[in-house]
Amino acid sequence: MIDKLIEPVTSILDKFVADKDLKAKLDHEIKTQFHKIDLAQIEVNKIEASHRSIFVAGWRPCCGWICAIALGYHFVLQPIILFVLSLYDLQYQLPEFDMGALLYVLGGMLGLGGLRSYEKSKGLTK
Repeated sequence: MIDKLIEPVTSILDKFVADKDLKAKLDHEIKTQFHKIDLAQIEVNKIEASHRSIFVAGWRPCCGWICAIALGYHFVLQPIILFVLSLYDLQYQLPEFDMGALLYVLGGMLGLGGLRSYEKSKGLTK
């Protein structure tokens, strides 16, 4: 994924830098900077997670619980409610969630953005 972010920069290097050694050195420097940014974000995440305030440390769990409640409602509770209502010939319009947006957020939180497939295709994991 990082390669896709770096690709525009490396294509510029290909156009303007003729020396292969210099190009490799610059490419390595760019990748190193992205790696440093990732490490800095990990440190920020650690600090946030250990914070005493629930408004700082609790935002990720809060988003997770909201997603879990919405999924539970959509796939378990709503069908049961509709079934019970139909037994009594009652018709109500129950609220519905935008499951596309919900699953997008949940997938991002769980790291399910296709990165595992990418790693497997590159032979990085077993």
